[in-house]
Order: sequence, then C-alpha cells, then structure tokens
Amino acid sequence: MCELFALSSQLPTRVTFSLEEFSSHGGGTGPNTDGWGLAFYDGSDAQLFRETEPAASSEWMLFLLNHPYYSNCVLSHIRKASSGEVALRNTQPFSRVLSGKRHVFCHNGNLVGIEGLAEKGLFSPVGETDSEYAFCWLMNRLEKIWRGEPPSLNLRIEVISEIFLKLSEFGSANILFSDAEYLYAFANKRNVEQSKGGELPGMYYLTRHCEFDPDSLRKSGFRIQSNTQDLVLFASVPLSSEDWHPLVPNQFLVARHGRIISPQTVLKR
Repeated sequence: MCELFALSSQLPTRVTFSLEEFSSHGGGTGPNTDGWGLAFYDGSDAQLFRETEPAASSEWMLFLLNHPYYSNCVLSHIRKASSGEVALRNTQPFSRVLSGKRHVFCHNGNLVGIEGLAEKGLFSPVGETDSEYAFCWLMNRLEKIWRGEPPSLNLRIEVISEIFLKLSEFGSANILFSDAEYLYAFANKRNVEQSKGGELPGMYYLTRHCEFDPDSLRKSGFRIQSNTQDLVLFASVPLSSEDWHPLVPNQFLVARHGRIISPQTVLKR
C-alpha cells in the first residue's frame, strides 16, 4: 500500500530525518518501489518533484536530502502501484491550479469503481489511477465555490469533507490535500491485506510545540531557525518513537501554520 507524509509548520522548516526514514520505505525497508513525489509549498505555489524510480535508491531524493529546502507545508507520496502503469502521469502528488493557488493531493488505498463518478468539468485526469479520478472529482466540486473571493474555511470544509466521505464508500481512502492555505487530512483504514487480520489506522499524526533550543529537535530531524516553532506531521505509519496518534476511521483534520485548527471531527454518513 502507498505511504503518505505531510508537514505543516509555523515557520519554514527543513524536512530531513522524517523524510529520510519515509523514503527508505520506498524500496529500502518497505515494498513501495513504484515511484515517489514531493510538494514543497512556497506561498500560493508549490515546487513538485516526482519520479518513477524507487525513493530509497533515487539520486534525486539524495540531492533533496542534502540540500536545504524550507517550506511551511510539505506533502509526499511513496507509490505501490495498484491501478495504472508505473509512469510519471500516475505518480503522486497530483496538482492543479485553481483561482491562482496550487492545490495538491495525495491518496493511498483502492477506490473501486470511482471512474464512474467522473464529472465533466474544468479538471480531468492525465493518468489512469483511481487517485487522480478522485482528485479531479474533488477539484470540479471546489471550482464551483472558488469563484471570485476565496471561500470561507467552513464552506471549504463542508465540500471537502463531503467528497472525502463519499470516496470512502468506494474503498480505503486515506488522503492529504492542500489548497495552499490549509492542509486537510482524512483517514479511513489500511487495506485488509496489509492488516494481517486486524484493521490498522489509515494515518497517524504528531504535534510539537517547541520553546527551547532548536538543536534539541535534531534527533527528530528538524532544523529550525527559531526558538519557537509549531509542527503538525501526518504519516501512514509513525516515523519516530514519539507519541504519534492514530486517526480513527473517517476522522477529518485541518491544519495551518503548525496547528490543528478544526475540531477533530469523525465524519458520519
């Protein structure tokens, strides 16, 4: 099953240890060898890196790990192909521009039959994955409210949570999504075949508030430039020995500037 990772921070920060551990899952300690992608936000835009090579042996990933790249919001995906061939067009994160802001989407899980819900609209898939069909469905719905002034957060949450919950009816839907202002996380469940008879959480999160020597976080892999920093991390599996919290099925969270700003809502059908 694919793996996800995202970070929201108060101040621009560099991802090192967590990303390094995460990338090792792509053909190193894990089986996800069918490509990887990263999105680093810079204001309303994002720098995207995507490759069909395994992350653990990627020279491009090695370059990113050894050269500082600071961002307030980072999304990443390590792929184990379940639909669509191994090709750049099927490699996440997927992104589209809407109302001058780059929207970025990552998903793991299998959404059986999602292609039947494809809507005619501004956004259509480039590849063949169920994940990109889901993203385009979401974007075509969001386009209706992103006209003129940016919609309120409450309206965004209403539309996004409705789509995410609907997606969970088609299979496991674990999603990270950003509209350049907020980071949205939705957890459903891990694939049954991955759980060895039990249901595993679809995602975990970790929050940190730092008011001490920034070097104290070095073992966790974060180099920060201030004595004060708020961080929220999301990952498919815990990336350190810290107290990662599992999201319960259909839990929906919104983060911004390193803090969770929405109630920890469990969506109901």
